[in-house]
Amino acid sequence: MVVIRLSRGGSKKRPFYNVVAADSRNRRDGRFIERVGFYNPVANEGQERLRIALERLEYWKSNGAQLSPAVVRLVKEQAAQVAAA
Repeated sequence: MVVIRLSRGGSKKRPFYNVVAADSRNRRDGRFIERVGFYNPVANEGQERLRIALERLEYWKSNGAQLSPAVVRLVKEQAAQVAAA
């Protein structure tokens, strides 16, 4: 099964996450199919904190991909940013 989830990068105490479409059997930070966006929880003022390609996300969802709970929360946050702009 394909799952849309966060893959951790960055250094110690400075997390950076890629939002990826991956096979659910692969490791969290392992092989993935496609990078759909990113999330930087420690972004400074003026830096982009979250970007998700919603059209690619919808493509994967239409093909049966499941979203992790963290990604569901981030998608809602992205939708609120788009609506506010």
